[in-house]
Amino acid sequence: MKLRELLKDIPVLETTADPELEITGVVYDSRKAAPGVLFVAVSGFASDGNRFIPMAMEKGAAAVVTAKRPEGEVPYVLVSSDRLALALIAANYYDHPARKMTIIGVTGTNGKTSVTLLVKHVLEVCLGAKVGLIGTMENLIGTESIPTERTTPESFELQGLFARMYEAGCSHVVMEVSSHALALERVGGIRFQVAAFTNLTEDHLDFHKTMEAYCDAKAELFRRCDRAVVNLDDSYGPRMLSGCCCPVVTTSVREQADIQARNVELHSQGIRFTAAREGETVAVELPIPGRFTVHNALTVLGIALSLGIPMEACARALSGAKGVKGRIEVVPTPNEPYTVLIDYAHTPDGLENILRSVRDFCRGRVIAVFGCGGDRDPMKRPIMGHIGVGLSDFAVITSDNPRTEEPMAIIRDILKGVNQEDGEYIVIEDRRKAIRYAMDIGKKDDIIILAGKGHETYQDIGGRKYHLDEREEVTAHLSEMRK
Repeated sequence: MKLRELLKDIPVLETTADPELEITGVVYDSRKAAPGVLFVAVSGFASDGNRFIPMAMEKGAAAVVTAKRPEGEVPYVLVSSDRLALALIAANYYDHPARKMTIIGVTGTNGKTSVTLLVKHVLEVCLGAKVGLIGTMENLIGTESIPTERTTPESFELQGLFARMYEAGCSHVVMEVSSHALALERVGGIRFQVAAFTNLTEDHLDFHKTMEAYCDAKAELFRRCDRAVVNLDDSYGPRMLSGCCCPVVTTSVREQADIQARNVELHSQGIRFTAAREGETVAVELPIPGRFTVHNALTVLGIALSLGIPMEACARALSGAKGVKGRIEVVPTPNEPYTVLIDYAHTPDGLENILRSVRDFCRGRVIAVFGCGGDRDPMKRPIMGHIGVGLSDFAVITSDNPRTEEPMAIIRDILKGVNQEDGEYIVIEDRRKAIRYAMDIGKKDDIIILAGKGHETYQDIGGRKYHLDEREEVTAHLSEMRK
């Protein structure tokens, strides 16, 4: 592929590279450089890709794309944004696969995974479509699962994944769009046919610094879409709306909105409500418990409506949907008087949502097992401590993924937010022992919530991942108790 073809529609400030150069590939990691490749020097946080230009050239790179003029005799292309250039080069390299499919983006702190999986299900049922999914838990091409390391892949891998989905026959792609992906141009150059906002709560402030900056990073998605769906029940909904430059469908349980939930019923097996829009009412039933499921269902209805799918058809499809692994997931505990739920709640809002939702249908005590991740926003730790102890009847404070931090240091941060009047709790650093303790004190009609790990089957301690599947831990302890 010619260099000029890769640079199509990319503003170039200056260049010393021959536009007719034949390029054999594109890399942004100098270790992967090879003869004939185009090396995109990305200015990262841990390291600056420009430092590795000599290494890439030694390995035979044909030219360099950079936002900093390199030293020496290096064929280069100077651009204003190296990250946006990488995204646009990737789209050119793969022949713009996103333009050939309907792309749906979902952003927000919580609910993205549930909404994207439900939208995928609705599209498959209502349209008979083959759907690609890009998300936190996994990437899917139809039913084929592809492991993922981050919510939104780097732009070059993302375009490659789009190409793979298109080649496999996907007509639609529904994806989680993280604030990092927007701020770092991983979705640069992509036009979304529909974009949706779930909610915004404290998270990633180590990166964004303020909630306003975090909100504005996500709001950028609504400048890149044809239609938008916005949850008005979230306090940041109006700020998101102000960034929309397209037709919007609003949703709400409490406020006047384009789609409103009425007559909400919550029970241990799921939720029911009536969706009302412009005089039309549709009964919605979803076999996933929790108040937040109502909000997620409204967002799915809004997305479906934006794609031309009638509310009634969408509601029928939702009635046959399954729960999401690690999202208010019921773990089998045969012959035990209590219930164990696993939920990915790892933010203050996520923890509050799951505890309040379970309280809606719990007839016994709510027992919360939770911690906070290391190497992440430390400001949310005391907030989660206050919520976790205050909204449960008994809390077991433990480790989540401490990563490179000392586990007890994280727990001490959590305890800073716990007041004497909040409630009863115990500290058990070892998460396996914490789960066992919660089960040992479980009584009739109690609900034990294992919060934070969700779908994950590992625990990151000291920067090393150890196997830990909480479903296996529950089953193992039940076996131990019955010996």
